[in-house]
Amino acid sequence: MGTTPTPLRRFMDYAVLSVLALAFVLPVIYLFLGSLKPSDEVLGGLSGFLPTNLSLDNYSAVLSSLNSDSTGYFWRFMGISLLLAFVVVTGGLFVNSMAAYGLSRLKWRGREAVFTLILLLMLVPFESVAVPLFYMFNDQRNTLYILALPFIANAFSVYQFHTFFRTIPPSIEEAARIDGAGPWRTFFAIIVPMSKPAFASVAILTFLIQWGSFLWPVLMVSDPSVRPLPLEMSVFQGQQPPDWGQILAFGVLLVLPVLVVFAFFQRWFVQGVASSAVKG
Repeated sequence: MGTTPTPLRRFMDYAVLSVLALAFVLPVIYLFLGSLKPSDEVLGGLSGFLPTNLSLDNYSAVLSSLNSDSTGYFWRFMGISLLLAFVVVTGGLFVNSMAAYGLSRLKWRGREAVFTLILLLMLVPFESVAVPLFYMFNDQRNTLYILALPFIANAFSVYQFHTFFRTIPPSIEEAARIDGAGPWRTFFAIIVPMSKPAFASVAILTFLIQWGSFLWPVLMVSDPSVRPLPLEMSVFQGQQPPDWGQILAFGVLLVLPVLVVFAFFQRWFVQGVASSAVKG
């Protein structure tokens, strides 16, 4: 049986967690406040946390500067990133969850060898295969589908689904088979509804990785018409002289979709993290 923590221990736990939370939140606060300040006040050290001379001028300047054929359109860059993230997340949830189901619940020869290979793939960083992929798909540069295709199947997502599926009691699927349900119906009617925390966790992590993807677009995109938002921010930041207020405003606009996705999935995401901690 676990012992009840003393008031002092509880106070120390909350104090440490509060300090860690503050350390993570402070850069976000600085980003938001800096995006509302004139450029000459952004890089002011700790004074950047003072809410003075706030306005939305930086946001207006960013949107107006990216609103022509010569510079490209901000909302087009945003739309491309959203489309790529949607394709990778939805395609990844479908492909990786089904692969994990086949590896965790179905019995077939070579299953363990395939799962071991997937675990080994988790150790291979994308940077080590980016150049070979570049030469392999060089003829498909400046196309939207090539920006998404290499990231739909993901070894870590398969591992996450596999770990969660193994916690579902087999008796549930046995009852479904007795009722005449095949593997497809069992998966979509029983496994998927029971696995919302796993799907939410994978969706958020996949979205974060895809939304911030930079190396692959740098290699594969030279046409501004198919440039995703993170790559466009790099181009925007490289303009001289740099306007740090506008750069931070661009950063806030880049972060907002991530916050929306997390807010939408956070209930199931927290459930998945909590259940993983308990099982661990």
